Amino acid sequence: MRFILRIFGWLFAAGAIAFMIGAAVVGGVIWHYSQDLPDYAQLRNYEPPVMTRVHAGDGSLIAEYARERRLYLPIQAVPKLVVDAYISAEDKDFYTHMGIDPKGLIRAAISNYRNRSANRRPQGASTITQQVAKNFFLSPEQSIERKIREALVALKLESTYSKDKILELYLNEIYLGAPAPGLGSYGIAAAALNYFGKSVHELNLQEAAYLAALPKAPSDLQPYRNTDRAIERRNYVIDRMVENGYVKRDVAEAAKKQPLGVNPRQVSPNQIAAGYFAEEIRRELQDRYGEKKLLEGGLSVRATVDPKVQLMARKALVDGLVRFDEARGWRGAIQRLDLAGKDWGQVVGELPVLGDVAPWRLAVVLESSGDSARLGLHPLRDNSGALNKKREIVTLAADGIKWTRRARVSQAVSVGDVVYVEPVESRPGTVRLRQLPEVNGAITVMDPFSGRVLAMVGGFSHDQSEFNRATQAMRQPGSSFKPFVYSTALDNGYTPSSIVLDATIEIDQGPGIGMWRPENFDGKFSGPRTLRYGIQFSKNLMTVRLAKDVGMPLIAEYARRFGIYDDLQPVLSMALGAGETTVMRMSAAYSMLVNGGKRIRPTLIDRIQDRYGATIFKHDQRVCEGCNAEKWNNQTEPRLIDNREQVIDPLTAYQMVSILEGVVNAGTATVVKAVGKPLAGKTGTTNDAKDVWFCGFSPDLAACIYMGFDKPKSLGTSATAGQYAAPIFRDFMMAALKDKPATPFRVPAGIKLIRVDPKTGMRAGGEGGILEAFKPGTAPPDSYSVIGASAGDGTTPFGVAPGARPIGSGTGGLY
Repeated sequence: MRFILRIFGWLFAAGAIAFMIGAAVVGGVIWHYSQDLPDYAQLRNYEPPVMTRVHAGDGSLIAEYARERRLYLPIQAVPKLVVDAYISAEDKDFYTHMGIDPKGLIRAAISNYRNRSANRRPQGASTITQQVAKNFFLSPEQSIERKIREALVALKLESTYSKDKILELYLNEIYLGAPAPGLGSYGIAAAALNYFGKSVHELNLQEAAYLAALPKAPSDLQPYRNTDRAIERRNYVIDRMVENGYVKRDVAEAAKKQPLGVNPRQVSPNQIAAGYFAEEIRRELQDRYGEKKLLEGGLSVRATVDPKVQLMARKALVDGLVRFDEARGWRGAIQRLDLAGKDWGQVVGELPVLGDVAPWRLAVVLESSGDSARLGLHPLRDNSGALNKKREIVTLAADGIKWTRRARVSQAVSVGDVVYVEPVESRPGTVRLRQLPEVNGAITVMDPFSGRVLAMVGGFSHDQSEFNRATQAMRQPGSSFKPFVYSTALDNGYTPSSIVLDATIEIDQGPGIGMWRPENFDGKFSGPRTLRYGIQFSKNLMTVRLAKDVGMPLIAEYARRFGIYDDLQPVLSMALGAGETTVMRMSAAYSMLVNGGKRIRPTLIDRIQDRYGATIFKHDQRVCEGCNAEKWNNQTEPRLIDNREQVIDPLTAYQMVSILEGVVNAGTATVVKAVGKPLAGKTGTTNDAKDVWFCGFSPDLAACIYMGFDKPKSLGTSATAGQYAAPIFRDFMMAALKDKPATPFRVPAGIKLIRVDPKTGMRAGGEGGILEAFKPGTAPPDSYSVIGASAGDGTTPFGVAPGARPIGSGTGGLY
């Protein structure tokens, strides 16, 4: 007996020693692998990467920026159907285990032992918590060390978070594959959109089950390449949901008979039309918050773009560029292919194609003889991203090449030529030949009272060139800068009736430089004329004389106030728009004229919210006085306090608006009159016609257009802004104001409208003359005076009426 007790004592001691050694070993292993695990704070503060989304003013999506396409959805917003599907597919004991599942480990070990010779993929036993640990904090390598770390992190997660929070992290973190190229989906919210074009709340049983099947092998379950395998795995999940009591058997059987129903989300027309807009926002967000916040911060951006206005602006600009380009004839095919013995659709389908020039399509000439040709259109891609096997063949007839200056179709295209064509809507199956224009340009459209950019197009095609000519191209505005020279004068004592001499002038530029002799565009001059005439007919000589009289330092200061230039060189040539600026800056400057002289800050963004919905930026900085009252108590009504700087006297601003109306009604931009609504603006043509501009506005909409070659060269010896840029403005305003009433420009209090003689600027008798705007204390002159005329030798300068009193430099032109 004593011997037996001694044996038991020895065994107990050995067992205790073994237990202590085992515990020490386990403790050592745990200590070793815990050294670089995330601590409590890391776990508690973890935020998964969430994509930034940009929405237009009407709420439509125009852009997404992300390393991983993920939308974050709180667990409270996840439908029970989706939760049940994932619990059944991945971890049925999730709500009862402690982070690792011993029963699951035993089941997996037994199953893998039984299937060891069946060449099947080993069954895993990772719980949802372990998958969260692996996805968030560990590498994907398959090793004993990683599994140990995974289990340890899982235990930490269970002590840090509630079960619901862990499931929330899992459902938002998992990668669920891509139904089509470019639609890689992270998390259930993004997957529901990308696979089915639905929110998670709209998913039915078979759709939720398919998404729940994806985490195990998203590539193997791709809906188009492996449809049968995907359906098999989806139905397996549905069966598990029945087994767990989440779904009734008859409902499950009906769902299993359904097809996958995958319908990948398509790129919207808004995203296509707003390429330049979206890219400019991306740059601004990256500059403001950094790349990490942009791609992972889950920002929600409400852009100022109006999709309808954006489409109108893009169409007007593209039509104008194509009109200019086609007037110069056909340059030939993009390239030529050898189609002998080949599937032309496959060959053409592999060529790069511009995705934002719809309705244009890339095509290859299959046959060409005489007055017609047969062309094969670039095959569209199906939902899987593969080239469609359907082949579309169209006809190019004689009327489709009229602009090419070729007598016959066979002279324009040959077999194998790759070209762009546009379908003729009135005749299905027939196309018109097109070519990508060499000339380029930009247009911006702005709300002149807030600075909100409603449309911005930075070139013919964003796919062709991401260079944004609205914000990045520094070009000379030419005569479109002149209104700010004249505004400076009007704001400093001149009136619209002030007379300036339109005659030859020489400016000494300094020792060794020589004389500068500016000229009018037409090479002619007309003698003494009013300020209105100088703008209306864009007279260079009058502008130089006026700038000399006003003083270039003052003009440079006003140019800075309007935001056109930061530091304009105060030399007279700058008065003719020789300095370089951008279309966006010019749009904002013209907006300040029509809004009464208030400073605006152009913006593409209304507001930005973080991933939690807190507003971290808003463009409108006005203070609302009385908006925070808890209840109505007969207090003063709330009002917005506008503290914006007054750049120019509102009466001066209206005087310039009135003069710019004259440019449209009887000046260099009469082509714009066809719109039939009150409009104002100014043409701008630079030296050698390398750039042409038109900037203008209606009472509530400002737009600026630029056209030119990226490598500056002349648009033509006789090219003018009135011929090329103004028609783009006309076409845009025709569309934008189509359903709007003919609203006149707002006349500020204090303006007096007096009838004057348009030639002399003096008061007109009877019903003759034109109505001119005068500020209080000013009126048409009683005597004839000319700015820029000099009679030091006792003679009358050219074009000055005998007996008139010349006004020398520096008098300010006051009456």
